[in-house]
Amino acid sequence: MKYRLNLFDLTGQKAIVTGGNQGMGREVARYFAYYGAEVCLVDLAKNLEDTARGLAEETGGVFHSVVGDLSTSGARKAAYDAALDSLGGRLDILVNCAGIQILHKAEEFPFEDYRKVMDVNLDAVFELTQLAGRTMLPQGSGKIINFASMTSFIAGLNVVPYTASKGGVMQLTKAFSNEWAGKGIQVNAVAPGYIMTKMNWDFFHDKQASGGIFRRIAMGRWGEPEDIAAAVLFLASKAAGYMTGVTMPVDGGFLAME
Repeated sequence: MKYRLNLFDLTGQKAIVTGGNQGMGREVARYFAYYGAEVCLVDLAKNLEDTARGLAEETGGVFHSVVGDLSTSGARKAAYDAALDSLGGRLDILVNCAGIQILHKAEEFPFEDYRKVMDVNLDAVFELTQLAGRTMLPQGSGKIINFASMTSFIAGLNVVPYTASKGGVMQLTKAFSNEWAGKGIQVNAVAPGYIMTKMNWDFFHDKQASGGIFRRIAMGRWGEPEDIAAAVLFLASKAAGYMTGVTMPVDGGFLAME
């Protein structure tokens, strides 16, 4: 057997990470840089250039930034084109991390808020994956990692469109994988459990609301962005060379406690 000791080496790889300004997206970008990838962050945040500069100083890696709105098709295409251009026209890894959450009771959910969630969480994943595929197919290689959720498997409360969008992400991942796996492109997803990010901060500190969730996490702790970044690094690396169409939970045992 031939052993490969550099399975996680991304030297020379070029990556786009959406939602890369903070939280899990930022950690994914940081991990990629430490393992040798050149990274372009795509995010709506106005301080994105500062984030890219800080990550470059911390890791010694090469970072670019594209401020872009992923809620409309035209803006997505413009952001993708700008990101691809910053990477010299080659793309080896796409991470669709950007996502939003809006809470309402099911019977009161405004359609415009439903549409906002679906635009960013599902439609952007479809379109950016499609655009990346058009770049990667002529290369004959590429890795696409989408962000699913626990709500890809179960449904929460007051999150109807979020649940629908993340269920859709899991199915999109399978569908794109089916068509592209034989052409050198792997499409997988990571499904974070309850992670300590800005989106979950208020929920985490509401002990009454979060207590039931915490009791169901077998490992007895909430996850950290680093937990997810390590899993995404795995999916982006040679170590996951025979995995495609998979949605991989990283949840501290949450789903196993059903």
